[in-house]
Amino acid sequence: MDTKLKHEQIQYIEFLSKDIVQAKNFYTECFGWKFTDYGEHYTAFEGDYVDGGFTTGEPVKGTVLIVLYSKDIEASKNKVISAGGTIVKDIFSFPGGKRFQFTDLDGYEIAVWTE
Repeated sequence: MDTKLKHEQIQYIEFLSKDIVQAKNFYTECFGWKFTDYGEHYTAFEGDYVDGGFTTGEPVKGTVLIVLYSKDIEASKNKVISAGGTIVKDIFSFPGGKRFQFTDLDGYEIAVWTE
């Protein structure tokens, strides 16, 4: 049995991207994601807890907020900025930890949290 498959948990996330090469470079630089290309219009990434992909299309703002975990939130924030992301909510505390939110180069808003 594949231990990655968890009942009623997110299994796959698919993003639209105006520029798949740019998206791959951004997420590789920020988080070390590994990609597998399936033609010119699709690339997939594989993670320990969730897999996903990028396909060509125009991103739509206001979709589901994806939240990533970080062991070093300051370092993660600096990598996002260095890769060209835009911080839209700086690091703030909430019950259970801290988080920040950024937009990637396609305009998707993503959060990063830590305990």
